Amino acid sequence: MAEPCSPAAKCVSPGAAGAGVEMEAVEMDPVEFTLRKRLPRKLPKRRHDVYVNMKTDFRAQLARCQKLLDGGAQREICVHGLGLAINRAINIALQLQSGSQGALLLAANTSTVELVDDLEPEEAGTEPLTHTRNNSAIHIKVYYPDPQ
Repeated sequence: MAEPCSPAAKCVSPGAAGAGVEMEAVEMDPVEFTLRKRLPRKLPKRRHDVYVNMKTDFRAQLARCQKLLDGGAQREICVHGLGLAINRAINIALQLQSGSQGALLLAANTSTVELVDDLEPEEAGTEPLTHTRNNSAIHIKVYYPDPQ
C-alpha cells in the first residue's frame, strides 16, 4: 500500500549507528517519497489471544472466538483490535457476551500504539526516512467468572 507522504511530516533519518536522528518539519515533495506502512508490533501470541482485523470475515472471527471459549480448555480469551478494527473487536466481544446469555464478563483496556512507516525515495541518492505515528488499540478480556 503506497501513498505519498504529507509535506509537513515529522520524519526521522537513520543515523550512522542505526539510531534515528529527528529532523524538524522536513519539507519534502510528496512525489519524491513513497510511504510504506510497516506491520505493527504484536503482543506475545498466546493460545487465547485473538487479533481482529478488517480483512477477515466477521463471522469467521466470531466463530473462532466462540470455538476457543467452547473448547473447555480456555476460560478466557483476549480480543485485540487496532485502529479501524476497534469497533469490530468491541462488536465481537459484545456478540460473545449476548450469545452466552450474560454468563461471560468483559474487561476492556485501551492503549496507544506507536507505528513506524518507511519513506522510500523515488530517485537514487536520497536517504530513506522513517515516520512515526500513533494509533489507538483496544484489548478486551472475555471470560467466565470464577465459580464461588
